Amino acid sequence: MPPKIKSRKPTGIVPWPLFLIEGEEGAGKTYAAAQFSGSEKIGQMYWIDLDEGSADEYAALPNARYLIIEHDGTYRDIYEQIEAVFHEARRAALAKEKPVVLTIDSVSALWRMLTAWTHERARRTAKNSRILADDPDAAIDITMNLWNDAVERWTSVLHLLKTFPGIVVILGRGKQVSSVDENGNPIKGRKEWKVVGHKDLVFDASVCVRMRRGEDPELVKIRSLRMQVNPRRPLQLPDFTIEDLIFNKMGCSIASQPRDIPELAADRTRPWLVKVEAAKEKKALQDLWREVHPDKSGLSEQEAHTVAAAIRRRVAKLAEPVRELDDQPQSDVDKLRAAAQAAADAESADTEFAAA
Repeated sequence: MPPKIKSRKPTGIVPWPLFLIEGEEGAGKTYAAAQFSGSEKIGQMYWIDLDEGSADEYAALPNARYLIIEHDGTYRDIYEQIEAVFHEARRAALAKEKPVVLTIDSVSALWRMLTAWTHERARRTAKNSRILADDPDAAIDITMNLWNDAVERWTSVLHLLKTFPGIVVILGRGKQVSSVDENGNPIKGRKEWKVVGHKDLVFDASVCVRMRRGEDPELVKIRSLRMQVNPRRPLQLPDFTIEDLIFNKMGCSIASQPRDIPELAADRTRPWLVKVEAAKEKKALQDLWREVHPDKSGLSEQEAHTVAAAIRRRVAKLAEPVRELDDQPQSDVDKLRAAAQAAADAESADTEFAAA
């Protein structure tokens, strides 16, 4: 039998925006977000402060009301807190309450963190470690697989933000920089505006407002049938507020809904691999091992084998003793012993899980 068409009629409802405010330091980005928290048209605002340190101070603004999300600075904790707010926003939406708002100040700090993580990993590779041992200031090679890991983490966060069941306001740093040619050399007399973040940040946002010191905010981009912006001539917003742009000009209301964007994946293993990576105990991995069988999961044999292999690696990883920085294997013999032990742990897990 041929596959059946899966379709639905469009709703025509205006979706909640992913609202990017980018610009120079001191231009009023954080002020605008804190001011929006006092709007009577929104529910609870949650504020994630990433390397900015201004969330407590701006709560002193008249009518400002938001809760600061606490995190330990790690990607995992930040992601889990965004996910927690996502589920609270979904609950509020299903209950027909005013929309939950998530503010991140700033998303540029998140990308800088992932960039620094990529450089740190590159320095630890065997090849680069040898180079840096001879010359600590030598240039090192950052391979594409390391950048791909950083982009994957960024994309995971952006997917939550783009499908958020409420309003997301992300603040980012923007500045004018010298244009460069294909070799990275500055082009004399030519300037361009750059937003600090992944190159697709402005594309992913549904609204982009640019703020500069001493100038009116500019509407650079808006995904709306009610407003249009000339891409070569941003629209001046002398009386800009986030509330006015979202609820009056865009036409959002309590009937709005998140953008319906299923996360794209080359196969169906991704949700399973995320669960495997998040597992902290062997019991959780044993449960996944039972559920991943093709008869239960609907995965193909090849997809199920991929997830099973990830489970074995995770079991071996959890079995490794916690090592201090100065307790890493130093000699080739130590490294071989560590690799053999990991293989033995994986084989033991394979036998144990097969009997589960």
